Amino acid sequence: MVHLEGGTFTMGTDDPGIMADGEAPARSITLDPFYIDVYEVSNSEFELFVKATSYTTEAETFGDSFVLEGRISEEIKKDITQAVQQAPWWLPVKGADWLHPEGPDSSVRPDRMDHPVVHVSWNDAVAFCEWAGKRLPTEAEWEYAARGGLENRRFPWGNKLEPKGEHLMNVWQGKFPTENSEEDGYVGSCPVTAFPPNKFGLYNTVGNAWEWVQDWFTTRHSPEPAKNPKDQN
Repeated sequence: MVHLEGGTFTMGTDDPGIMADGEAPARSITLDPFYIDVYEVSNSEFELFVKATSYTTEAETFGDSFVLEGRISEEIKKDITQAVQQAPWWLPVKGADWLHPEGPDSSVRPDRMDHPVVHVSWNDAVAFCEWAGKRLPTEAEWEYAARGGLENRRFPWGNKLEPKGEHLMNVWQGKFPTENSEEDGYVGSCPVTAFPPNKFGLYNTVGNAWEWVQDWFTTRHSPEPAKNPKDQN
């Protein structure tokens, strides 16, 4: 982990790429000092937790989880009859869990143990944190850390997606969700150590895997300055 001093920064933006994501408005946020992990939680780290506690994830309990259509084998896909209405590229796959990210015919072993663990619910993430003696960051803490000390920039390194033609994060290239050119070298996730860190020394704070925070998700934010905000609606 790294210790961040906190302080005042501009959270959000007045020029959001997608309004529905709830990134607006820009607002002044002040944070106390806090610690945060240098890397996303890898499959190998999560396996240590599972072995130590005999923990069963919610995806394993439910018996299925959602997988991006392009990552599912044709054998598995032929038995799927449902999809997410507003995001039909996400399909429910029986047997998809953290060990089998694309379903029962896939595995994180041996090649993806250093990739971020996926198919973990918020409850799973909290359980892991409690075992590790940590906690999830608030959304404000996460954004402060992800920005790496830069103000009013779209990415942790600036405003250009590919400065000087260099890929600095693992993100979809091509026509989503049907064509992925894999120009950054990865068709799915990448190792948690991949790509250069931001100025706080943190890896993959953009791209790769979505990450949980403490707060409830909301698209409505007050423009007023706040200290250590944590939405609890």
